[in-house]
Amino acid sequence: MTEPAGVTVRLRDVGKTFDNGTPALDALTFDVAAGEFVSLLGPSGCGKSTALRIIAGLSEASAGAVERDDGVAQGPTGFVFQDPTLMPWASVAANVALPFKLRNAYGEAARAAVTRALARVGLSDFAEAYPRQLSGGMRMRASIARAMVTEPSLLLMDEPFAALDEITRFKLNHEMLTLWQEVRRTVIFVTHSVFESVFLSQRILVMTPRPGRVFAEIDIPAAYPRDDRFRTSAEYAGYCRQVSEALAQAMRGTP
Repeated sequence: MTEPAGVTVRLRDVGKTFDNGTPALDALTFDVAAGEFVSLLGPSGCGKSTALRIIAGLSEASAGAVERDDGVAQGPTGFVFQDPTLMPWASVAANVALPFKLRNAYGEAARAAVTRALARVGLSDFAEAYPRQLSGGMRMRASIARAMVTEPSLLLMDEPFAALDEITRFKLNHEMLTLWQEVRRTVIFVTHSVFESVFLSQRILVMTPRPGRVFAEIDIPAAYPRDDRFRTSAEYAGYCRQVSEALAQAMRGTP
């Protein structure tokens, strides 16, 4: 898979107010460059997931604009939800093939794409298994494969590992970085974990409590690949401390 050229997501003064009058986002502004791994970090209810849904086109902004400068705003965008949302009556392969079937485009090329996607997440041997036969981590890998099967230029991930135990979460963090380095797609990753955001990201956008906006942008220039040695390093601890302090300031509303 070749790296996309010129794909950039731009949010300009995006606001969102729900029908009941609750403001979720206020003047949310940021850019994401092609191939970049960016995390949106903030407390529950700060509008992180709302922002992701607006970027995906699943919800409309009340104000502002979302732009893609690659000319393919209607092109494939992968979305990984908090829950794997797999169809329990369908095999893993059939679940991964769903984006093609919804477009009535499930032919030989689509079958090959499903095979590749399953191989990338280590589920080739479970193509004919059913979701109930998989562990929580394997179900989430199937969800990631489904999001990646159309080879999207943009991958949106909404706290995909939050419900998993710590050991499984660490393992999937490692696997996610390996996959990202292989395909080098643009990733916007929502999390409320400082430790996860520092381990995964090139850049972290710290958000304020609702209505959410960007309080701080923090670069994480540590080299990839990142492994358990990075997770236990003084460098990692230093970045975690910096991000934690910014998050605490955002919660207090102080610069």
